[in-house]
Amino acid sequence: MLFDKKEIKKAILLAKEKNVAMVDLKFCGLFGRWHHLTLPVSRLSEKLFETGESFDGSSIPGFKTLESGDMSLIPDPSTAWIDPFWEKPTLSFICSIVEVEKKEPFIRDPRGIAKRAGEYLQGTGIADQSLWGPEFEYYIFDHIAYKTDINMSMYVIDSEEADWNSGLHEGANLGNKIPRQGGYHAIPPLDATYNLRAEMVGRIEEAGIPVRYHHHEVGGPGQSEIEIALAELSNIGDITMLVKYIIKMVANKHSKSVTFMPKPLFNEAGSGMHVHQHLFKNGKPLFYDKNGYGYLSKEAYHYIGGLLYHGPAVLAFTNPSTNSYKRLVPGFEAPVTAIFGLANRSAAIRIPKVGNEPKAVRIEFRPPDGTCNIYLALAAMLMAGIDGMKKKMEPDKMGFGPYDGNVFNLSPQDRAKLKKLPASLKEAMDALEKDHNFLLEGGVFDKSTIQTWIDYKIDKEFNAVRNRPHPYEMSLYYDM
Repeated sequence: MLFDKKEIKKAILLAKEKNVAMVDLKFCGLFGRWHHLTLPVSRLSEKLFETGESFDGSSIPGFKTLESGDMSLIPDPSTAWIDPFWEKPTLSFICSIVEVEKKEPFIRDPRGIAKRAGEYLQGTGIADQSLWGPEFEYYIFDHIAYKTDINMSMYVIDSEEADWNSGLHEGANLGNKIPRQGGYHAIPPLDATYNLRAEMVGRIEEAGIPVRYHHHEVGGPGQSEIEIALAELSNIGDITMLVKYIIKMVANKHSKSVTFMPKPLFNEAGSGMHVHQHLFKNGKPLFYDKNGYGYLSKEAYHYIGGLLYHGPAVLAFTNPSTNSYKRLVPGFEAPVTAIFGLANRSAAIRIPKVGNEPKAVRIEFRPPDGTCNIYLALAAMLMAGIDGMKKKMEPDKMGFGPYDGNVFNLSPQDRAKLKKLPASLKEAMDALEKDHNFLLEGGVFDKSTIQTWIDYKIDKEFNAVRNRPHPYEMSLYYDM
């Protein structure tokens, strides 16, 4: 794995200029969690970017077996960043994962899978650049307690903004509470988290990531959103991991808790991670046609066709938690059907109204949420879109729309004709089991990784939740 020597020397020089004491190596596990390993700065040398630092891959779920666990982390010098949350000056790198002996890319490294998807896109000749923009929705809470045991299951969440605290008598209650599902663009003093979000945005921009805006979201008890500028596939996975890290660390510094969990509160707005995307070739935006519906080109139509056709399987990566499907229910601006439409927030694919500026025309895939492994989610979405373009899939002829109205206002008979998205993690995994050949093209994914993903999600998550009594079942059935 070769990196630009100028980038390596630049990173080493940065460490000297900032009097760095520690070097932090961050890497992503198969199921989307960041891990890290820290070295003293005395270990920072050009050799580190060639041979890397070894670690036990058998301790990371889905990576290696116990008897063959040795792997190496190779820091990417282009990701060098002074981590502001450490007491000792610390230089942070995002790493790729390689086999320890031959230094060959590890087939299950999520970062490597996203990289192969980008290379596959270029190899098809369809496009040479893709731009992506996740929206970061999350809740900021003041308290969270949870526990599950053989004889109990509980969680308690609290937020200073929540309307359930409107009658609180402890201390000063100034009455600035947000009604349920009434938080969209709430202004201070109702919006009690604006200073916290501003600090988050400041830290994100200090990391070199441009931000479009931040605001309070629909959820009354502290739901927020930060939207960043679009970036290339080669960077957006790293950017996503870094943004989530910064948001959580700033909150933690102020004794607040952040969750990207899709549905932490019953009957409140869920948190998604809508992903904007479009393709370019030789600098030309492929999704634009001044005469097309929503200024969309035929190429964009075919991409939409592929993404919606393979949508149920794609959701196995973009919505990979049991909690994901508590968000994807009617009535909360969350998509439940495989349709597209202009500015339609009930559609799986929304075409933003951005005027007729060619480079701004794009699509927005709305199902994804923050429990996804962003690298795998990006790769899955792109591979589905490419398959649609290669096979010239026509979404209108396949029954995917366009629909410009709120589908929840359709008659039950008309709604029944719409193609449904998975309603559970099990349905999404079943869809992936049946439909994954498009992911294998170009060696982007491999069958072993996909099967490991399915087995883990069914056994460790779906069955683990299904097999436990739910607290609400006590209310429903205890006295039977």
